Amino acid sequence: MDQSVAIQETLAEGEYCVIAVQGVLCEGDSRQSRLLGLVRYRLEHGGQEHALFLYTHRRMAITGDDVSLDQIVPVSRDFTLKEVSPDGEIYILGSDVTVQLDTAALSLVFQLPFGSQTRMFLHEVARACPGFDSATRDPEFLWLSRYRCAEPEPKLPTPRDCNSAPGGSNFDGLRPNGKGLPMDQNSSDQDKPESLQPRQNKSKSQITDMVRSSTITVSDKAHILSMQKFGLRDTIVKSHLLQKEEDYTYIQNFRFFVGTYNVNGQSPKECLRPWLSEGIEAPDVYCVGFQELDLSKEAFFFHDTPKEEEWFKAVSEGLHPDAKYAKVKLIRLVGIMLLLYVKQEHAAYISEVEAETVGTGIMGRMGNKGGVAIRFQFHNTSICVVNSHLAAHTEENARRNQDYKDICSRMQFYQLDPSLPPLTISKHDVILWLGDLNYRIENMDVEKVKKLIEEKDFQTLYEYDQLKIQVDKKTVFEGFTEGELTFQPTYKYDTGSDDWDTSEKCRAPAWCDRILWKGKNITQLSYQSHMALKTSDHKPVHSLFDIGVRVINDELYRKTLEEIVRSLDKMENANIPSVSLSKREFCFQNVKYMQLQVESFTIHNGQVPCHFEFINKPDEESYCKQWLNANPSRGFLLPDSDIEIELELFVNKTTATKLNSGEDKIEDILVLHLDRGKDYFLPVSGNYLPSCFGSPIHTLCYMREPILDLPLETISKLEDLFQQPGLRSEFEHIRDYLDTGMIDNLSASNHSVAEALLLFLESLPEPVICYSAYHNCLECSGNYTASKQVISTLPTFHNNVFKYLMAFLQELLKNSAKNHLDENILASIFGSLLLRNPAGHQKLDMMEKKKAQEFIHQFLCNPL
Repeated sequence: MDQSVAIQETLAEGEYCVIAVQGVLCEGDSRQSRLLGLVRYRLEHGGQEHALFLYTHRRMAITGDDVSLDQIVPVSRDFTLKEVSPDGEIYILGSDVTVQLDTAALSLVFQLPFGSQTRMFLHEVARACPGFDSATRDPEFLWLSRYRCAEPEPKLPTPRDCNSAPGGSNFDGLRPNGKGLPMDQNSSDQDKPESLQPRQNKSKSQITDMVRSSTITVSDKAHILSMQKFGLRDTIVKSHLLQKEEDYTYIQNFRFFVGTYNVNGQSPKECLRPWLSEGIEAPDVYCVGFQELDLSKEAFFFHDTPKEEEWFKAVSEGLHPDAKYAKVKLIRLVGIMLLLYVKQEHAAYISEVEAETVGTGIMGRMGNKGGVAIRFQFHNTSICVVNSHLAAHTEENARRNQDYKDICSRMQFYQLDPSLPPLTISKHDVILWLGDLNYRIENMDVEKVKKLIEEKDFQTLYEYDQLKIQVDKKTVFEGFTEGELTFQPTYKYDTGSDDWDTSEKCRAPAWCDRILWKGKNITQLSYQSHMALKTSDHKPVHSLFDIGVRVINDELYRKTLEEIVRSLDKMENANIPSVSLSKREFCFQNVKYMQLQVESFTIHNGQVPCHFEFINKPDEESYCKQWLNANPSRGFLLPDSDIEIELELFVNKTTATKLNSGEDKIEDILVLHLDRGKDYFLPVSGNYLPSCFGSPIHTLCYMREPILDLPLETISKLEDLFQQPGLRSEFEHIRDYLDTGMIDNLSASNHSVAEALLLFLESLPEPVICYSAYHNCLECSGNYTASKQVISTLPTFHNNVFKYLMAFLQELLKNSAKNHLDENILASIFGSLLLRNPAGHQKLDMMEKKKAQEFIHQFLCNPL
């Protein structure tokens, strides 16, 4: 997730967040989460400088409301940021990066996660330092120097002609065995500054929580295309290596354990070995997922939970005793957690580890439902493991399907080379999908279900399984495979027993907990549940796989590389690259608020390899307006090859206000630039249908007819339940109803209407409680009389809307037994929507956010 967006919302005009990374501030034994943002700002005389903005936060930083500025560290002449090896800590290849920030006034130590985001962050910080010289302070080398082993292996002979060819690159030191590094083999560590000295490996440890990934290696397909230190010729070499992969690799099987367990908010109370390791040979790889790790409201609204450490320890202790394992990655979104372990001897062949999360709860923010994923390269095969918790209840099939599609579309992994587009789940050789998918048994009464289970007639029962039905319809998991269900449903049991649910709801048994896969060379060896574990109302499930992984043959790799280089020596690259475009003008018709429109075109390359990129126009900070995006925005084309570019237009709360008023229009010009070639100018136009979403309250109050019936000139002249997401298709109907006034065909669930209300309030350019009253509201939270006095000072329109909303919410609370709402939940949700910090001001800390919630809480509990 790109957290620089949250930081950008806190910045003043002229300030721009270049990149952000999540880290941990280390002060003695204390560990505190921090969000680090590199911010560029303009000076009055026209120059620019940089600073590190350090933020505290309690939940994942999605918007500016989620962070609070802690301190600002200018990137000045006395600023240094270098990697260190803390005393007493065991260093493992691929472990999190420890860096020390020093200025004349302070010294701070941070741990940053291993991966491409940290690499890019360090690269950008190095570039921002005064006096940066790419020839002497290569941030690529600063990043790579940490991976040199204490006992280097013999160097592979340099392929013939690699160094002598015109435009050729130095392939010396590129090792295809997963252990080499792209570096200058003749460099001497003694001649380098202290900040560039390699860290030495320390003694090995017997503990299981060693975080490992591999060194950067040419055997890794992603790295073949992402090494920035080489030029155009080398990009061609890497592309050809990918095309000829089968010529120098062979398939080797590795044993994968994949497990899923919904723990219903419980702490571990029993040994996990019956699930994780009993009755099987030691797996090479463990992929272990949990759902409902913590059901508390604190975990729902904030990111911290002690359950993470408890279950991590329980898993580590339950791994197979006949092998030693290294923890590669842990990723968690509220109660959804995924752990990846490998045998220690395989850790050197794991690389390109990335982890991401997608929340599918209301407004895409709440992580009570959604997915987490870890992607990595194992030898020369890309693997993505997804753990998801989809919407509950038998009747919510459509919402489950939507959750699945949201996870697939929004889960993106950034690559080492920022010029390459992010990887999606589908862009992997092997996909393993596990979790509480929550699909139920439909059209069968509870007693009939239990009778078929007692008879072990799982085949008949399976015909009524919602997941099977949806897969057969190709609405979800298209191309995935699931093994035969030979075990009884895993939900719902009385906690602590093997008895079916005896509560008042008496849930029908269902196979909620599932494991599916997609890819080649995958053989499922077993698929079963584990009745012995009784901590939860679910039973854990595991599946064992033999997965064929592509492994490099060193000799064949060398021969293939030499052949490619020799053939390139004969190529003439003197011609200017040129391309043809399938389309050069783009018109988006009837653009609506929060409704994605996509136009695509194809770039066909001629006979000369080339890089392409959409570039900024003069005096503009981006290549396009905020409502537009090109995907991919840059890339590389081989001779006589094609690439499809998608232009995505999406209007949200940030851009809607100016489009509604006519201050902005759907008009832009994209500049497509070819490296060493010409520029192509692509006009973009369209018409936006004004919406009540993103319009000021006072503007809406003056309207006597639907906004779509009003001309833009009229608009510009005018004076200045909530816990489950709705369906996107229903939101679009609600939006259109509000904009047109046509209610005849409106059909939407309560959840969709509720979410539409929240999205509407969020889209208001001036919140219901005006910015000018914000600080007064905080000061009098806890004094209801004073709070009412502040509300009375609001403009009439805002005052009336606030009172109407409070009366509406109080009415909802009268039915809390049915809708499961309480004052605290509503105050948390509406506190951040009705009370928003003045634009451009520093974001407040958690204590002041709590005051905002307390302010709303008063009006929910007292007469208006």
